Amino acid sequence: MTKLVKMRLTIIFFLTFSLVLFAGIPAGFSATGQEVYLLRVEGAIVPVVADYVRKGIRAAEEAGAGCVLLEINTPGGLYGTTQEIVECIMNSRVPVIVYVSPAGAWAGSAGTFITLSAHVAAMAPGSRIGAAHPVSVGGEGEMTDVQKEKITQDAAAWVRSIAQMRGRDPSQAEMAVLESKSFSDGEALKANLIDLVAASREELFKQLHGRTVTLIDGKEVELKLDDAPLNSLVMSPVQRLLFKISEPNIAYIRAPGMGVNLVVKVHCRRGSTSLLAKGKGVHREVGSEGSRRQSHGPMNKNPIRG
Repeated sequence: MTKLVKMRLTIIFFLTFSLVLFAGIPAGFSATGQEVYLLRVEGAIVPVVADYVRKGIRAAEEAGAGCVLLEINTPGGLYGTTQEIVECIMNSRVPVIVYVSPAGAWAGSAGTFITLSAHVAAMAPGSRIGAAHPVSVGGEGEMTDVQKEKITQDAAAWVRSIAQMRGRDPSQAEMAVLESKSFSDGEALKANLIDLVAASREELFKQLHGRTVTLIDGKEVELKLDDAPLNSLVMSPVQRLLFKISEPNIAYIRAPGMGVNLVVKVHCRRGSTSLLAKGKGVHREVGSEGSRRQSHGPMNKNPIRG
C-alpha cells in the first residue's frame, strides 16, 4: 500500500469519526440568555425527528434560553415517535411554542398531538390541524376490531389528557381522533384548541411578548420576545440523512424476487441506527392517516384504517 493511499485512508477515517462524534450536536448552538431556540420540522414524524427535537430542547434548557419555537408542517407520522416528542415538550424546563407554519401548512394527525401539547399553540392563516384517527401502516391483513378499538381509545384518552393539561377543549380535541375531524386555523382558535393565529414569526412574537406560561414543575415563566435573538438549530448532516431515508416512499423497498421488504428503521435513542430485513407481512407500525396517504411502498398496500 503506497503512502498516498495510506494518507487518504487516514483522512477518510478521521472525517468519518468526526461526523459520527458530532452527529447529535445541532448546528447553530450559541449564546445563552433570553434567546429563542428555533427548530423546524417539515415532513413526516419519524424517529430522527424525535431525536432532533429532544436534543434541541435539551440544548435550550442547558443554555438557559427564553423558549423554544418549534415550527411544524407535517402530514403525521408514527404514534410511538409522537409520544416521545410530546413527552419532551410537556416535561421541558423551558417554554415550548409550537407554530403550524407557513401559511397553508398542516399539523395532520401526529402534528395535532404535538401542537396541543405545547405551552403555546399557534397557527398561520390558511393552515389546518386534525384528522388524528390512528391507522396501521405496513403488514398485510387487518387488525381485529378489538385491536382497532384499543388503539383508537388510547389515542382519544391521550389527546383529552393533553388538552386538559394545557387548558384546551378536550371534547373538541377528541373529535380529531374519534371522527377524524380537521379544523382550519380560525376553527381551531374558536374551538379552544390553539392560543392564537399569527401571519408571521414577528407577529407571533409580538402577540406572545409578556405572556406567562406554567412549566411542569409549576414554575411560571414570562415570555420576553420583544427583539429576542433567534438561534436556529438545524439538523446535523447525519440527522438529515436519516430523515431523508425515513421518508415513507424511501423507507420501504422490496427486494426483487425475494419476497422480502427491507425496512429502514431508525432508533435515535442514544444515536443508534439499524437496518432490519423483515419477512413479508411481518413488520407493522401504528402510524397516522396523513403519513399513510404519503406512503406508497409495497408494505402499505393494505393499510388498516382505525
